[in-house]
Amino acid sequence: MTIPFIGFQEGEARIDWIGLTEALAAGHRLPKAEIGDTFLYRGKDTLLSRAAWIDGLGMAVKTATVFPGNPAQGAPMVNGAVCLYSDRDGTPEALIDFHLVTKWKTAGDSLLAALRLAPQGAQNILIVGAGTVGASLIEAFGAGFPRARIRVWNRSPDKAAALAAQYLGTGVAHDLETAVGEADIILTATMSSDPVIRGDWLRPGQHLNLIGAYRPDMREADDTAITRAQVYVDSFATTIGHIGEIETPLKTGVITRDDIRADYYDLDRFTRGGPSDTTLFKNGGGAHLDLMTGAYILSKWREGR
Repeated sequence: MTIPFIGFQEGEARIDWIGLTEALAAGHRLPKAEIGDTFLYRGKDTLLSRAAWIDGLGMAVKTATVFPGNPAQGAPMVNGAVCLYSDRDGTPEALIDFHLVTKWKTAGDSLLAALRLAPQGAQNILIVGAGTVGASLIEAFGAGFPRARIRVWNRSPDKAAALAAQYLGTGVAHDLETAVGEADIILTATMSSDPVIRGDWLRPGQHLNLIGAYRPDMREADDTAITRAQVYVDSFATTIGHIGEIETPLKTGVITRDDIRADYYDLDRFTRGGPSDTTLFKNGGGAHLDLMTGAYILSKWREGR
């Protein structure tokens, strides 16, 4: 049996952002995923495997190798692949490029929340962070909110300008506080351990979508932002107890567990109560989202054969 390998360009040519959000929503109507992570180390090198099994959809193991010394040798630091297995009999179905799944999973995860929680007729989108994720957010939110103006802010203005120049109609924000106040949707994709978004900058009716923080010691928004907003997460299992954005205010009593309104397994609750509501979404990721994204990529690849 030959297992197909779906490369980055081949896979990306067949998929679209709105289709992915629909696939993610459908995946959360199935039984809750079983997930598990393993980490192996050799000095500074890491082998990370994330596994998920969703009854009715299948299984996936997403494996990444992180070798910090590679760039000095002209090789990528992060490599890997996603292997999909049949839900029917457990046989391998496909290998998919790691970077393809990661790009679309991460941005699509946040887009699904924003399509439900952002103010109607959103006109201004601010992306905080000009890295790889920032680029994918421009693509995803350009598709989800085609009439909105997108601007990028970064600690290094040159990086923000370089990223904006790659996408027609995308601009640069120079003052973060002013840009936050003007935005209808704020997306953060930084590696910051200390909050970059202050709740005092927010106004009623905005949607704040937090992506960058992934460790217990990382946060992108302060306590004021958390308390002023209606809080949602993609997964209780991957955010509570794992990411400082949610875990720190829980531990200090700034918020309680009941203040987190829903995750994607209760997607019908992802609604705005009114035009003055401020909503906050924490993107925590997880192997179950990699599985849903990989299954969507494979289904579109099969359609195009």
